[in-house]
Amino acid sequence: MHELTGGCHCGNISVVYHTRIAPEEAQPRACQCGFCRKHNTAAVSDNEGDLTIRVKDGEQLSRYQFGLKTCEFLICRNCGVYVAAFAGEPDDSAGYATLMSFCLDERARYPAAAPSDYAGEDAQGRRARRRRVWTPARLIVD
Repeated sequence: MHELTGGCHCGNISVVYHTRIAPEEAQPRACQCGFCRKHNTAAVSDNEGDLTIRVKDGEQLSRYQFGLKTCEFLICRNCGVYVAAFAGEPDDSAGYATLMSFCLDERARYPAAAPSDYAGEDAQGRRARRRRVWTPARLIVD
C-alpha cells in the first residue's frame, strides 16, 4: 500500500491517501463537465484504498454542488484549491471520494489525465459508479 499526503495550498484541508496503485501506474481522469474543465482536474481513486480528508477550519470549507447534486466538491475558501469530490453517507462522516492528484505532494509522479465523460449518467447510475470506482473516504471537520 502506498501512502500519499497533500492538501490545499494554505494547509486548511489535508489528505492522507492509501492506495495499492503506484502513482506511475494510475490513470488520472479529466472529467469533461464544465466545472472540472475550469479546474483542469486530474482525479484519482482506488476502490480498495482509503482516503482521509481533514479540515482544520470548517468555516473555510466550501461544499459546492451542481447538476445532479450527487456529491460535494470540496474547495478551500481561503486559498481556492479544489481538493476532492465527496459523496457522503447520511451521517456525513464516511463515504466515497475522488481526489485531485494535483493536491498531492508527489503529484509529479502521476501521468497526464485522460478525458472521461459522464454526461449520459442519471443520478442512480452516477452514484453506483462512484461506489464502484471511488475511494472509501472519511471527511473530518475539526
